[in-house]
Amino acid sequence: MFQLRFTTPTTWTEPVLADFDRFLQDHAAAEKKASGMAVSMFSHYPDKPLLVESMVNLALEEMNHFRQVIKIMHERGIYQAPDEKDPYINNLRKLIRRGPEHYLLDRLLTGGIIEARGCERFGLVADALPSGQLKTFYRTITESEARHHELFVELALQYFPRSEVDSRLDQLLDAEAEITAALPHRAALH
Repeated sequence: MFQLRFTTPTTWTEPVLADFDRFLQDHAAAEKKASGMAVSMFSHYPDKPLLVESMVNLALEEMNHFRQVIKIMHERGIYQAPDEKDPYINNLRKLIRRGPEHYLLDRLLTGGIIEARGCERFGLVADALPSGQLKTFYRTITESEARHHELFVELALQYFPRSEVDSRLDQLLDAEAEITAALPHRAALH
């Protein structure tokens, strides 16, 4: 569908693997927030049936991922951490324009970019983990995130002309690359 403009180096996994329990806590929080974002989308746009149906399904899938991560955490004897502000997400949110049409387009496209970044990073985690259940779990999550990022762009194309979607996506991908490149590597998804 689209390519991210900044490639996360494999060294990003070093702090993740060094504090994997903390990474799991952050992963759980990210899944919970992704589900909440999908609920917000279908609540905000009840007049767009395709968006509503897609976001209901996404909210359920993200909540299922949350449940799976919580199960892994509990098996390891760890629990949820308090929610923290995510600097990556907060910086992307600043790019969302106001106004009914711009807002919807930007929310869809930033949602797709966030899912694409998650796909990339979960794939790096899967590659870095030794063979076993965790590796298999992160492979499955990676495949799911790949479908999600495509969904957001497909929805944008249902409501906006391709030229507008492509132009705005191009701008947002450039901005996301700068944001991502500037962030420190830590035991967190972003």
